[in-house]
Amino acid sequence: MPVVTGNPVTVEIAKGDSFARITDKLLEQQLPLNPVWFKLLALQDDAFKRLKTGEYELAPGLTMQGILALLMSGKTKQYAITFPEGWNYQQIRQEIEKNPHLDHTLKEGDAVSLMAKLGAQIPHPEGAFFPDTYFFEKHTTDFALLQRAYVKMQTIIDQEWAKKAENLPYKNVYEALIMASIVEKETAAKPERSQIAGVFVRRLQQGMRLQTDPTVIYGIGEAYQGNITYKDLRALTPYNTYVIAGLPPTPIAMPGREAINAALHPDNSDNLYFVARGDGTHVFSASLKAHNLAVDNYQRKKHDTR
Repeated sequence: MPVVTGNPVTVEIAKGDSFARITDKLLEQQLPLNPVWFKLLALQDDAFKRLKTGEYELAPGLTMQGILALLMSGKTKQYAITFPEGWNYQQIRQEIEKNPHLDHTLKEGDAVSLMAKLGAQIPHPEGAFFPDTYFFEKHTTDFALLQRAYVKMQTIIDQEWAKKAENLPYKNVYEALIMASIVEKETAAKPERSQIAGVFVRRLQQGMRLQTDPTVIYGIGEAYQGNITYKDLRALTPYNTYVIAGLPPTPIAMPGREAINAALHPDNSDNLYFVARGDGTHVFSASLKAHNLAVDNYQRKKHDTR
């Protein structure tokens, strides 16, 4: 006979809880549980030493035997946290810090020690964590969660690097990750990613500056108010690709697998320029003359000097 009816019931079994305490916790959830029969069933299944700690969600329809089976299975309640593609490290940390189901062990501003603890070869955390939805049980630490995202990013970029195109202008896999982060921020249109990457790869190869707004915005940081000014474009920051040559020193966001793939498989066109249409897509041009015409058509009243 089911003892869980109506809505699911959540119960947490803590380390050191006796069987009597576990029974009390179930009764506190207003379950019509018969403690004597529940104990006899536990004796029959030898459950006393097999119950596992954790938070469990008891679904409607569960009998006393079903509850015991669940508590012995270790199939704890899972929570989810999502890091969207294109988010930066600060956004990840904010999402983690506001999650009440994680155990918060990391201190603000401890990025260098975090990367050292992860065994990373670089001290900067930007771009080091793979954007995805991660499932975890209650009391998982923030470090453990970031460690999973870090390992996944390392695994995916190593897989993609192993099958990269030839003659790319990257000195190492980290530079490819930097490029992938720029591609991720430049377009949400999946078919355009290899085209965007192609423009920037050819610019690197020809000694042209990347002149990409997302890097400028990243360099401005919290001072960015939603519009790039002429002053911003002239500001000398390590991320201002209108001023500096080559790639910025670190990624500017978390790239997804498609952006990483695009950075390692840029298109083979002659395009060196692109301008936003205003609908999320871009017009690509091989010459400055054609680019200026596209700017006139699509950005007459907007700033875009690429």
